Amino acid sequence: MKIFIDGKGAIVGRLGSYAAKELLKGKEVVILNSEEAIISGDKKDILEKVFVLRKKGGNSLKGPKISKLPDRFLKRKIRGMLPWDKPRGRAAYKRLRCYVGGALKEDEKKNIKKIEWKKPAKYMTIKQIVSYLK
Repeated sequence: MKIFIDGKGAIVGRLGSYAAKELLKGKEVVILNSEEAIISGDKKDILEKVFVLRKKGGNSLKGPKISKLPDRFLKRKIRGMLPWDKPRGRAAYKRLRCYVGGALKEDEKKNIKKIEWKKPAKYMTIKQIVSYLK
């Protein structure tokens, strides 16, 4: 069973925890508009954390990979919420799909879930964060 989630305006932590729970139940999760998901907090603090993680990267074979693509950036955040060291966590990660934009068929548009929360006063979208990484 596929679950379609619209990432537009969704807070990354809450979106990720919901997606991780559904993945561990054995469902396939498709996240659309992943570039429009938001991370709450002050702009300076968010970028500082991302740049510190990026600096730890070392050479191309080691370290945390901070992708410049918004869909992969979100997918990596959700991976941190899965039990990656166990086979069921890795299998769940393979069932996760993140896309930029949201082109769907007519029958699939009815099944989209929106995770809506009150937007925080200070936030950045994943699209803005990734634009600073380029």
